Formats: sequence, C-alpha cells, structure tokens
Amino acid sequence: MYYYEVALLKSPLSNLTYQSENEIDKGRKVLVKIQQRKSLNEAVIIKKVDKPTFKCTNIAEVSNEFYDERMLQIAHFVSQYYVCSLGEALSVYHTFNKDITNIDQEIKFDSKIELSTQQEKAKQFLEEKKQALLFANTGAGKTEVYIKIIEEHLNENKQAILLMPEISLTPQMQKRLEKVFDKSVAIWHSKITTKKKTEILKGLQEGSIKLIAGARSALFLPYSNLGVIVVDEEHDESYKSDSKPRFHTKDLCIYIAKKYDIQLVLGSATVSASSFHKIPFFRLDETYHTTKKTYSFDDSDGNLSVKIINKISNTINGGNQVIVFLPTRANFKYQICTSCGKSVECPYCSVSMSLHKNDLALKCHYCGYAQQIPNVCPSCNTGIIHNLRVGTAQIEEELKEIFPQKIVKRFDRDKIKTNNQLKTILNEFNKGEIDILVGTQMLSKGHDYHNVRLAVVLGIDSVLNMNSYKSREKALSLLIQISGRSGRKGEGEVIIQTKNEEFFNHYLNESNYQEFLESELQFREELYPPFLKMAKVTFSHANGLKIKDEMDSYVRILKANKDIEVVGFGQSPIFKMANKYRYEIILRSSNVKALLTALHSIQSPNASIDMDTIY
Repeated sequence: MYYYEVALLKSPLSNLTYQSENEIDKGRKVLVKIQQRKSLNEAVIIKKVDKPTFKCTNIAEVSNEFYDERMLQIAHFVSQYYVCSLGEALSVYHTFNKDITNIDQEIKFDSKIELSTQQEKAKQFLEEKKQALLFANTGAGKTEVYIKIIEEHLNENKQAILLMPEISLTPQMQKRLEKVFDKSVAIWHSKITTKKKTEILKGLQEGSIKLIAGARSALFLPYSNLGVIVVDEEHDESYKSDSKPRFHTKDLCIYIAKKYDIQLVLGSATVSASSFHKIPFFRLDETYHTTKKTYSFDDSDGNLSVKIINKISNTINGGNQVIVFLPTRANFKYQICTSCGKSVECPYCSVSMSLHKNDLALKCHYCGYAQQIPNVCPSCNTGIIHNLRVGTAQIEEELKEIFPQKIVKRFDRDKIKTNNQLKTILNEFNKGEIDILVGTQMLSKGHDYHNVRLAVVLGIDSVLNMNSYKSREKALSLLIQISGRSGRKGEGEVIIQTKNEEFFNHYLNESNYQEFLESELQFREELYPPFLKMAKVTFSHANGLKIKDEMDSYVRILKANKDIEVVGFGQSPIFKMANKYRYEIILRSSNVKALLTALHSIQSPNASIDMDTIY
C-alpha cells in the first residue's frame, strides 16, 4: 500500500492523507471521498508519505490530468504569499493531459513590422534587462515592440503569453495578432465557451498554438516551453484578483519570470508607481501620428454644464464623435467642497475620508479616525462639503433628451455582457453609427476610435478624493488613458469637469507623468507601498455583534505584535453585503515575513485575507 498527501482542489482545508494500492505520480489529479459528502472531490497528489498512525481512505480514481513541477512550485508560493490553501492555489490552473502528445510543429513567422530607431532601442533594452518596463506614450507603438519580441521567441519554437486587462481584449488587438500569427494565436478570457477552451488547451499542448493572448487566467494554462510574458496596461487594477486566491497577476508574472529565467515585458503609458520604483524602464515617448490635443476644464457642480453641452453640440454638428467618460457605471456618491473641490482629509493619513451617513460622520478607513461632517470646508473655510451623484445611465438619459436627433449609446459592464456585444458596439461606433458613447473604465482601455474629436470626463474628482493612498495615481492615470482616446489621428479635445484643475493641468502632459511618479514615491516613503507591505483582513457574518467581537479580539492580538502595525480597523466601506455585516483590519509592515506569519495565524472561517491590498 502507498500513502499520499493530497491537496483538495477549491477547498480551504489543509492537505489530507489517502492510500492507494498503486503507485501514483506527484502532481496527478485524483478523486477522493471526504467524510460525509456524497460526491467525490478533485485533489492533487503532493507527495508520497510514510504510513500514518491513523486509518486512511482509498483514493477513488486516478485521472489522466496532471500538474507539472512548475505549477506545483508556483501554487506553493501563491498559497504562502497570498494566504490560501494549496488546493485553492492549484485550482486556478488548467492541467496537462497525459493523452495529448506534443507534435513538434515548428512554424516561422514574419510580421513585416519595421521598428523605428527608438522602438528598436526599446526592444534591445527589454531583451538585455530580461525583466523590464516599457514606459510608452499613448500612440508610441508599444504593440509593434511586443509583436517583434513575441515573434522572435516563437521563431525559436518557444511559447508566449500576452496579458491584457479583461476589458481591453479588443477585436482590434485580436485582428493584429491573427494577421501575424494566424492560427498559432488563441484568445483566452472568461467569455469564451467551454468547448473553445478545450480546443485551445489541446492545441497548446500539441504545439499548434504558441501564443495565448488573454486576461489574467491566461497565465495558468499548461505551458511547457514558455519564452516570454508580456503584461500590457500593467498599471491596471483588474490584474488583482478579487476572489481567493487574491493574487496580483503582474506581481506573480515578475516572480515567475525571475524564478524561471523567462523574459518579461511590462508596458503602459501610465506605469504604476510600484513598477516604476522596482523595475528598469525604457521611456518611449515619440508618437506615430502627430496629434494636436487641447485640454479645457469645467468647474461646474452639475453633471452636464452649458459649456460641456455646447462643446458636444459643436463636435457632433461638425461630423465628429464624442465619448463621455465616468469613473463608475453605478450612481456613485462622493463628497467634495463646492468651492475648492477638495475632500476632507484624515489628519493622520493624508487620504480622503469616507461618508458614513448613518453615523453622520466622516471616517478614515486607514486609521479609524472619525469626525462630524463639517459645516464648512476645512481647506478653504468658505465652501460646503457636498454629496454629488453621477452614473452612466443617468448621463445617457440626459444626453438623449438634449440631443433627440442623435444616437447616444452606453458602453459599460451592465450593457456589454458578451464578446459579441463588445464587437457590435465598437463596429457601430467606428462606422459612425453612434454619435455619443457614454461609458466607464471600459472606454479607456486601448480601443482605437478614429473619428473622436472630443472626450468629456465627468466625476474624476470622485477618484481623486477616494479613501485610498493610490487615489492621485488612479485619477491621473485614468485621465491620461481616456485623453488618449481622443484625436488619435489629427486634432482632439478633452474637457475635464473638476475643481482640481491645478493638479491635473500640471501633470496631464504625458511627459510630466514621470515627474508625478517621482513626487508620488516621495510622498509614500515610510508610509505606503512599494516601500511597505499592506494587507487587509475582512471579517463577515450575519451576526453583526459576533463578528465585531471577533475582529476586536484579532485587533488585540495583532497590536501586540511589534513587527507589524495595525493601521486601522472598523466597519468596511460597504458595511453590509449579501446580508452579512463586514469589519476590516488594515495592516502594514516593512517586514514581509512577520506580516505573512501574522496573516497565517488568523484561522477564522469568517476572515478573508487580501495581501498587497490595493486599497
């Protein structure tokens, strides 16, 4: 009889021991029975062990699927660093299949792309440094550099991954890749069918598919000879998983590339402060098309002021199109001063405080400091702190009333639920069948709009005044990305509704973004990432008093730990969700090991842990 330690897939349980009459390879997927459960559970053989003192259950079935050594090593790292079980970490992977053999299909590619001198320098830099950052202005042609690098690896018979934020998996990018790599490229994201996924996995293992372009889940496919990972729009926060295991795809790519000596290219026009700080970069700031862009500001309180309506009217009457951008599709509330546009900052954390209407108070989610809602703004002593509401559906309706003869459509996750809907609306817009497109972050993601002369940005102050140490970076990055969608070829205009003109105007030019990152890093030193590690522990339960007591008891334990700091604790920003009350603790430390040890000591089934939290 043989005895094995197995990890239960998708289960928070620790590894268990089972027995088998046959010898089974490490990494093989098996089926096992767990106590009272009727159905069998998928599990993975982790290692052979000595006969235990207790009675073991037989492994019920051995499948032809397996996890290779690299998958097991990376999953082990994920379980340790992002604080989850090994079974939860392994469950993000798609397995190899023993029945599929590699039919070594060597194909040569010729993209016929001629890089400019600057692009060629960028490519050389990225190859020399092995893991590097391409800091490229909008329209500087970073995609051409990606394609040339990928082409070289594929011509060496290696595999490549091109990661993009889910919402930027555009039909345009797909066409560009298929034009060069034909049937050797496959697109992978959450919207593709199970049948299509099975085809792609087979092609990848056989060797007919060599490049996977996709969202973060594309990192977890069965690669046997990976040469390069490209992470486009590396600043994008959708790379951070919001369900267990809560890994950050970009950070995981850095870990994998360094550990296994794989080339890594991170790219963005608005690189994140953490990558800028940690990774060597090449600045690509010459653009292909000479575009003349003008910026204007509007400090009105309403959503659509007379100035904005006039600009929209002039643009569409001139035969051009307009995009109207909002940070969120929901009816989003935020608080700012009617005079100076500032929010009320926490005196201890220099981040904006959040409104808790039930308590008639403003609270800081970093340190728990609370105060009454002031009668006048503490920054200018004249204005009043106001609640503003803004949402895509509301703006769409208003525009339809103002421009009844024009076609106004919405472009957000409530409207665009499938890949076909995405293709349809982008085609309609590019054909000029839509005059005004109202949308959220989805609009800012690398889509090329040929006839857009005006971009209207509403509600950007809500991002700038978020209760987050990253609020300035998020707001500026978003604004530059959305500005890049106007006047891609020719003239473009951007009108920004804000009461913080001075901040945005100073840094809006892409050449000043580097200056912003340098000053932002100075501000974060000794306080926030990338200089310190931060984690959030969220407790949730239907019994509000019980869960508050549990949080309080962990606060006491964690405060006694000299190597970590409890920055704040209390009600979560969304206090009740799915009928459960939510409390959170925010931790930070310069000692990663101490922070992880503390997080691993939290054994509550009501707690969820977010290492490297982005809030």
